[in-house]
Amino acid sequence: MKILASKRSLFFTILATIVVSGAITQVKAYTSTYCGPWSRCAGKYIECPSECPESHSYIPRARVCRIDCEDPKCQSVCIRKYTPDCGGPGSACGDPRFIGGDNIVFYFHGKVNEHFSLVSDSNLQINGRFIGHKPTGRPRPFTWIQALGLLFNSHSISIEATKSATWVNEIDHLKFSYDGEEIPLGLGALSTWKSPEGEVEVERTSAVNSVIVNIPGVVEILVNVVPITAEDDKIHGYHVPSDDCFAHLEVQFKFSRLSDNVEGVLGRTYQPDFVNPAKPGVAMAVVGGEDKYRTTSLLSSDCVKCIYDSSNVGVGKEKQMIKEPSSLDCSVKGLFHGNGIVCKK
Repeated sequence: MKILASKRSLFFTILATIVVSGAITQVKAYTSTYCGPWSRCAGKYIECPSECPESHSYIPRARVCRIDCEDPKCQSVCIRKYTPDCGGPGSACGDPRFIGGDNIVFYFHGKVNEHFSLVSDSNLQINGRFIGHKPTGRPRPFTWIQALGLLFNSHSISIEATKSATWVNEIDHLKFSYDGEEIPLGLGALSTWKSPEGEVEVERTSAVNSVIVNIPGVVEILVNVVPITAEDDKIHGYHVPSDDCFAHLEVQFKFSRLSDNVEGVLGRTYQPDFVNPAKPGVAMAVVGGEDKYRTTSLLSSDCVKCIYDSSNVGVGKEKQMIKEPSSLDCSVKGLFHGNGIVCKK
């Protein structure tokens, strides 16, 4: 019985710990993982903070936190939600269903195999490439966002869902590039890549198909790749062909700061005085703007309403359009403006 109990204890200890390469280790248990002999925290088990959310693991009462094995105090912190919230502001999912900075839901269909500016500010440009499929007899194609292209600080980055005839959960369907060079991002949760200048970080939030892209002080993007499933096809009548599962992106943007003049299909909804043209009470409120926001490529800023300035010097510099205190918006709408402000009477 003692041997059996010992084996069972060892089994749950293994389940309760996940060790990954590097100094940062993800923890999925009520006690943290062993850091390893190379760490200052070698041999120590650190409790996950009680406020950490419970994971969806099969380990009872498992929580999700992260311990910095290089920290002298071996502190652990909770890991927040790392996948797009398609019901939250700044999201774009499905047949593109957007939720703006004003928290209003709207649809923007774009055009198949064309590119549109989702966000255009003085120091940031985010474009989306749209793919789609038009069943016989349907007036317009169904469309989805297949790729994102970002311009910032004279750099560029692209995130793409790769085309596939069929979907296999264990296969990665993401492709990245930075300044035209492919990003060598390894597989596995918490695999990370940083640009040489440290201006951008890409981190996997699951073994495959989910990442977070962070440009500190500018934007954080939660990205997930999903296919059109047989169930989706049946419910919506997509009639997708057998040679393409239309792998596409679900995304959510969390902006650190935006100017009052920000533009783009999604970006304009963060303007403090923006009035959303989406008709209230309509099940699928479709807004236009293809003519104003179409760009010639995934990494260009030549749309009619684009305001990206490639000469902007970036985060923390005088050229960046940062709000002065006098222009802070403490209304309900201002809470979604992405400035991280707290207002008190």
